[in-house]
Amino acid sequence: MQAQIIQFPKIVDERGNLSFFEGCNHIPFEIKRCYWIYDVPGGEKRGEYAFNQQEQVIIALSGSFDVVVDNGEETQTFSLNRSYYGVYLPAKHWRYLHNFSTNAVALILCSTHYDANDYIRDISHFKEKTFNLSNGIQNTNIVEQKNIDANISGEISTINQCQLVYLDKNHRVKGNMTVLESYGNLPFGIQRIYYLYDIPGGEERGGHAHKDLKQWIIAVSGSFDVELDDGNYKKTVTLNRPYQALTIVPGIWRELKNFSSGAICLVIASHRYSEDDYIRHYTDFKILKKR
Repeated sequence: MQAQIIQFPKIVDERGNLSFFEGCNHIPFEIKRCYWIYDVPGGEKRGEYAFNQQEQVIIALSGSFDVVVDNGEETQTFSLNRSYYGVYLPAKHWRYLHNFSTNAVALILCSTHYDANDYIRDISHFKEKTFNLSNGIQNTNIVEQKNIDANISGEISTINQCQLVYLDKNHRVKGNMTVLESYGNLPFGIQRIYYLYDIPGGEERGGHAHKDLKQWIIAVSGSFDVELDDGNYKKTVTLNRPYQALTIVPGIWRELKNFSSGAICLVIASHRYSEDDYIRHYTDFKILKKR
């Protein structure tokens, strides 16, 4: 595949819009790693490298920016300014991001785990096409977190098992970055990602539970509240930092409320979409919990 624009599903709803994708379905690889870039000062660039093996998809979750791509023969510029569009970048393509608008958030999906040896950071080496194809991708720094998101039954789960996790905020003069790695700081594989945007004031989202699905929820822009309910007890968690994630275990009813203007809710899910996994009626939820 060549570098190109990909359009994702956009589910239009009066309560706010939703877009989603699954690896090897809406994008042409399994998602091993994702990260988002935010708080980028005006005039700064991000990127300026290529990969021997890694493929990426880049999405403007909020705001806009340009992605400049060089395949060694020609240069293209892709302008991203819609949440339901992304640009696919094959390996061996030099790229950088610039012209960030105020409050822009870039989401980057990766086909491999982080490996410093896979980067090509010298443009002259890239132009000479001296790609080190012998360097395999090594799953470095992948340490599973044992105390988060164990195998929890939805029938007996409680709100105390839903945790607020502080992720690394990689601060740079050129903007901040937060990373999630499948089976690394994220204790499951990334099977599906979706995000809510264009949410009118006063609207609510959620209103369901899952039998088996595990989720991490992040406010990558703005803020909102997540009300959690295990059938006996409730608690409300406010998300307002792009480096905070709320873990939600199976068998927890959730409501998302009090969205600020321009809020973006990013959800990382452990399973592909299955309607059978949803519990959409509270009476059925109480039956599951036997409460």
